[in-house]
Amino acid sequence: MKFPKIPALLLAASLVLATGCEKDLLDKTNPNAPSTATFWKTADDANKGVLACYSGLQQFACYYRSWHFMAHRSDESYSQSPFVELANFTRFVTPDNNFFISSFAWNDYYRTIFRTNQVVTRVPAIEMDGVLKQRLIAEAKFVRALSYFDLVYFFGRVPLILVEPTVTTRVPQATAAETEAQIIKDLTEAIPDLPATYPDPERGRATKGAAQALLAKVYMQQKRWADASALFSTIIGSNQYDLVDNYLDNFTDTNENNKESLFEVQFTGAVLEVGQGQDNSASSESHDRPNFFGPPGPTFADVQPRRWLLDEYRDSTVTLLAPGSTRKHLIDPRRDICIIHAGNPGVFYGKTFSGWGWNPNQQYWRKYLNDRTRTDENFSSGINHRVIRYADVLLMQAEALTELNQTSAALPLINRVRQRPSVNLAPLTGSFSQSALRLLIRSERAKELAGEGTRWFDILRWGLMDNQAGIDELRGRDPDFANFRLGISKLLPIPQRDIDIDPGVTQNPGY
Repeated sequence: MKFPKIPALLLAASLVLATGCEKDLLDKTNPNAPSTATFWKTADDANKGVLACYSGLQQFACYYRSWHFMAHRSDESYSQSPFVELANFTRFVTPDNNFFISSFAWNDYYRTIFRTNQVVTRVPAIEMDGVLKQRLIAEAKFVRALSYFDLVYFFGRVPLILVEPTVTTRVPQATAAETEAQIIKDLTEAIPDLPATYPDPERGRATKGAAQALLAKVYMQQKRWADASALFSTIIGSNQYDLVDNYLDNFTDTNENNKESLFEVQFTGAVLEVGQGQDNSASSESHDRPNFFGPPGPTFADVQPRRWLLDEYRDSTVTLLAPGSTRKHLIDPRRDICIIHAGNPGVFYGKTFSGWGWNPNQQYWRKYLNDRTRTDENFSSGINHRVIRYADVLLMQAEALTELNQTSAALPLINRVRQRPSVNLAPLTGSFSQSALRLLIRSERAKELAGEGTRWFDILRWGLMDNQAGIDELRGRDPDFANFRLGISKLLPIPQRDIDIDPGVTQNPGY
C-alpha cells in the first residue's frame, strides 16, 4: 500500500504540535494492555485478580506437571523413563541445578505468589463490599500459603516475598521455620473470612475447611500434634465433609468437588490458547499427569508404583467367612483402582493387561487415569487434582491422636476410612500400643492415598530422611534411596540462574 505525500509545511507544523502535545500522547493508556497501576479499580477487577491466583496453580510446573514428579521421589514410586535426566531426578541423582522439573516449578510458584501479593496489596484500596473484599484477600492468602507450603518442603530456605516486587526487589532467604510461620499467619488470618461453602458456580474456591486443613498439615509437619488435632476436630465436627461411598469418585472428572474434597486444583480437558494456562506452546488449563504416570503405549510410563505397595493391599486383617471356616487375608479393593497389574482383571484403554502385552512383572499407576473413557492419554486431562481429601483429614487426625497417646480415639477414624462402602474392610478391633498403631496408620495412609503425592510429605514428617536408620528402611522398599545423601537429597537444588541474578541467595548444601 502506498502512503500519500505530506506537504513539507504541514509536516513541519505537525512536528511543532507534536512537541507541544508529546506528554499528552505518551500518557495515553492502551486499553488492551492495562498496567498494574490502572487495573485494580472495581470489585470485578479484584475477583479477576483472585482467579489469576488460582490459575497460577494450574501452571506448567505447578500442579499441571512438575509437582507430581517432585512429590513422587518418595518410596512408593520409581522411574524407568528413557528420558535419563528425568529418571535420575527421581533417583536422587540431579546433575543439573537448572533441571526443568524443579527450576520451572520454582519460577511458576513465584509467579503465583506474585499474583497473590498483588491481591493482598491492591484490593484493600478498592471501594467495594467489605465482606467480599475480605473474602477475596483471604482466598489469595490461602493460595500464597499453599505455594509456600510446597516451596518450603521441596526447597527449604526460600526467599519469602510478601510484597509486590519490582525488578530490583531483593528478599533474603528465610529459614524453613520463618516460612512456616508466614504460612501459619496467612492461614490464621484467612480462616475467619472464608465461607464454609460456595454456590455451585463458585465451587472449587478455598473454603474455611480447606484453610483449616492446610494449617493443620503445617502443624503436623512441625509435630504440633495437639494444635493439629484441634483443627481436625473442628473440621470433622463441622459436618461439612464426609467420605463418598465410591472410592473411585475421587479420581475421575465426574463427581469433582464432592463432599469428600476440601480443596482441588480445577482442570478442564479443553485445550486453550497459548498464554492462558501454562504459558508455553502446549498451554491449556488441563492436567497432564496421566500422560506420564500410566502404562506404556497409552502413556509415557515415566513413573511407576513400587512392588511393595501392591503387596501392601493384601490386607493383614483377617476375617471369618463362615462358621468353622479358616481365616484368610483379604485383598483391599482400593488396590485395583490405584494400580494396574497382571492380576487386575479390568479393561484399560479398551484392552486387558495381557491384551496390551504389558510385562506381567511390572505394575503401573491407574489413579487419575482416563483409561475408562479413552484409548490413550494426551496432555489435556480434565481430572481435577485433589489436594486435600476428607480421608486424609481422618487419617491425619488418627495420627495426631496416636502421637498424643489417645489410641482408642484414633481407631474409629481409621475404621471409618477402611469401611467406606466400596472398600468395606473388616474393622480393626482390640487395643493397640502407640508404636503398633503408628505403623498401622502408616500402612493405611499408603493404601488410601497411594499415588496422590502425599507420601513425600509423610516420610518427611516421620523423619525417615533424617538418619541412616530411616534411609535403610526406605531403601528396603525403594532401592533408589541407595543414592540418597543425608543432609542433601531431602531438598531440591535452587535454580542456579536465580543465584546468579541475586548473590544473596545461597545454594542448598551439596549442590
